[in-house]
Amino acid sequence: MTTHSSKDPLHGVTLEALVTALVERYGWEELAQRIRINCFKSDPSIKSSLKFLRRTPWARQEVEALYIATVSEPEASKEPQDNDPWANAKNRPRS
Repeated sequence: MTTHSSKDPLHGVTLEALVTALVERYGWEELAQRIRINCFKSDPSIKSSLKFLRRTPWARQEVEALYIATVSEPEASKEPQDNDPWANAKNRPRS
């Protein structure tokens, strides 16, 4: 049995899921700053954004590019960093 795995990061991702993920990650305000289109600035909603993006190929390409860049970069919360300068001292046995 062979399985086909696509190298396309958009494979199987609907436009609605893509926009929803970006809104969850950035919020409408930051999304509007990153991609300057009115459907993200003026009374934004998933429904109005989908309608606009389906009719406007250049805007959809920008949203897809941001999504791909977002997927490829790890979220800060996913990779905990140990910024404690005393971490090694805490683990050392006391004499």
